[in-house]
Amino acid sequence: MLRANPTRPAPSEISMQSPATALSRRNGVARLAFLASCCSLLLPAVSAASPPDGIHVQGSGTPPQLAFGCCDQGIAPMQALFADHEVIAALHDMHAQVGVAVADFSPERVQVVRYLNQQQIPVIAGVTLQTKDGPYFNVDNVAEAPAQIAAFEKWTRDNGLRWDAVGIDIEPNFSQLAELRNHRWRLVTTLLRNSLDGKRIQRAQEAYSALIRQIQLQGYPVETYTLPYGPVERNLRTTLIDRLLGTVDVSANENDVMIDTSYARPVGSAIILGLGPYSQGILVGVTDGLTPAGSGFGPLDWDEFSNDLIVASHFAHHIGVYNLEGCVRHGYLPRLETMNWGESVVIPAASVARARQHVMAFSIALWIASRLPFLAAAVILPAAFCIWWWRRRRLRLRHC
Repeated sequence: MLRANPTRPAPSEISMQSPATALSRRNGVARLAFLASCCSLLLPAVSAASPPDGIHVQGSGTPPQLAFGCCDQGIAPMQALFADHEVIAALHDMHAQVGVAVADFSPERVQVVRYLNQQQIPVIAGVTLQTKDGPYFNVDNVAEAPAQIAAFEKWTRDNGLRWDAVGIDIEPNFSQLAELRNHRWRLVTTLLRNSLDGKRIQRAQEAYSALIRQIQLQGYPVETYTLPYGPVERNLRTTLIDRLLGTVDVSANENDVMIDTSYARPVGSAIILGLGPYSQGILVGVTDGLTPAGSGFGPLDWDEFSNDLIVASHFAHHIGVYNLEGCVRHGYLPRLETMNWGESVVIPAASVARARQHVMAFSIALWIASRLPFLAAAVILPAAFCIWWWRRRRLRLRHC
């Protein structure tokens, strides 16, 4: 599968694009705020003016391949989730995958994965790191990643586990960002230092690319999961945000973008409409978690969730959902089994317009920031030439 589709479909009728899957992520205060800003700002604009009543997206009529992220909340909830025979039956009926977070190599986790293998439920291994810098793959823990992957591969062999794919979640070091949040000067200097260190990102890209090849040689397809600014950076041909935050852009069998509209309700599915053409794969959510007072970041209701799925299905045949626990808790699985994938979704014109305004401001700021050295040179060099020419002329006049 190719990484991105540079062709943007017409806003009134959108064609289906290539497949992708995705799996689980964890919530935290720093991460929630960061995702909210990403989802509300980092959206490619819709190329054509939207009609007054909004953009009508007609469902494809074909159910996509769904993949449900799960099991990042501890062993006991994981065991209880799959002890429910109705959950297993629903997954069977939908031919769905589950993305199991591999947060440890415990016997209890082995038992659950074996059970899913026995029930012929396709399982994606969401490998997480266990370092002081957090569970995500990024520049700060690139040295620890190979050992964790090696331990995962040994654990898999020793226990005879089967995986449809291995997932790598590439996100910033939120622990560091949270620590620096109350030290603004240190935060600014850290981000500035990171932005100027391009070799740091290059070394991490090379290391993670080699790690992905190693996993593929073991016979596993690899999926990467990244935040929504990835397609925007790619379109602008810059790595500034990656350098600032320590994330890396690497190729895998599937490169999926996490588009959680629960963090950006003012624009909702317009995010997916905007990012979809530039995303190889799409993950939607979230369907679980607490609602911080006054935040508006609570789980998606059924209308929001189903709208996101319909829109996402036009850009990816495989769609990731975060998470399975929320879908079970809110009774979404039976509704997904009987969902009409041919229905029409209307994205309000106001949402599309807001997305366009946000991305215009963000894209301009990112373009300028990523090219500051060149812009500075464009100003300084002519100014220096003018000063040199003026001084030279002045010296000549003195000698006349």
